[in-house]
Amino acid sequence: MIKGLTIIGLTLAVCAGTPASGSDWSGYISGEYRYFSHDPLYPEQRIQYWSLATQPEYYREWEGGDQSFTFTPFARWDRFDERRSHWDIRELNGYWNLDDWQLVAGVSRVFWGVTESNHLIDIINQTDTLEGVDGEEKLGQPMVHGTWTQDWGALDLFLLLGFRERTFTGESGRIRSPLVVDVDNPIYESPRENKHIDYAVRWSNSYDIWDIGVYYFYGTSRDPRLEPGVNDEGEAVLIPHYDIIGQLGLDAQVFLGNWTLKLEALDQRRREEKYAAAVAGFEYTFVGVLESQVDIGTLVEYSHDTRGNASTSPFANDIFLGMRLTPNDAQSTELIVGLVYDLDYDGEVYRIEASRRLFSSWKISFEAQTYSGIDQRDPLLYPVRDDDFLQLDIAWYF
Repeated sequence: MIKGLTIIGLTLAVCAGTPASGSDWSGYISGEYRYFSHDPLYPEQRIQYWSLATQPEYYREWEGGDQSFTFTPFARWDRFDERRSHWDIRELNGYWNLDDWQLVAGVSRVFWGVTESNHLIDIINQTDTLEGVDGEEKLGQPMVHGTWTQDWGALDLFLLLGFRERTFTGESGRIRSPLVVDVDNPIYESPRENKHIDYAVRWSNSYDIWDIGVYYFYGTSRDPRLEPGVNDEGEAVLIPHYDIIGQLGLDAQVFLGNWTLKLEALDQRRREEKYAAAVAGFEYTFVGVLESQVDIGTLVEYSHDTRGNASTSPFANDIFLGMRLTPNDAQSTELIVGLVYDLDYDGEVYRIEASRRLFSSWKISFEAQTYSGIDQRDPLLYPVRDDDFLQLDIAWYF
């Protein structure tokens, strides 16, 4: 499932040549239940879904942590959605600390961004849409990643060796378009298709109350265009088209007491198209509410995309309002509730995420999402207007 892993043999060979100073296995096994409150729009779908997942991790370090090896596979079995039964290698890499340089070679995950509602500039790894609707789960990416650290900041250099195609829900899965995406016949702008080597460079630094990062990415877009087509069986489907893009991005945070100001912005060129997008907002935290250890954060963000209604993102002209509750208790309880309001179509998406540790090795997580007032002109949300769901996940950590 993962192409372009020729670097892994080198990773293993180099790490194996040095005496070990520590190793450890960790990870989780979880069971998930999803309940959809409306009958499905498409005949193959169901109201209830069950699945099992596991993500073990092996970590070993040498030389007091200056060298390490990480292996993190992931697998899920879904009772009804055949595509959601999948596996991936999230991490399989070696790490070396070389004074001013840090080097990672192998399969890794890298996250960029500061905002809550819209992860606009996070481009290194492909999104694993089978694992959630919030875009936070990512596929492992084969890469060589070097970081040069100086007084003026950190410079990150990336060679991305092999492209990961986006995952999409199958015919029997929910939260999908009327036409299933044909993942077996993607179309690439590059003649090298999924063997195209992408690259990126990013500078970041902190200045007193500022955190700032600027990057440039060139390579295959992680966000495909979906166009109507016909598969090998003559069925109507959506065909993913992966363009070559150049993207300049910025993320910044400013800390002013209880206030945190946030910004993500990008300028992208693909084919004959050029567009810009941004998400900006703030979070204000009420610390120690009523003289307790509970913190409450209020969040406001606005997303804009110059493509307007032609955008492939649901965040073209939207406001996000949210609240984050952090009890700071021994059970690591977390709760965030939010509303995304579409200023073009007047649609609303409500979302709740909560989690709490049970005993020493168990964790329970709850997630819910509901749609309200979705306009039939909305090409992205109208097909999933009846996909309101509740999700319960119980995980055992080891």
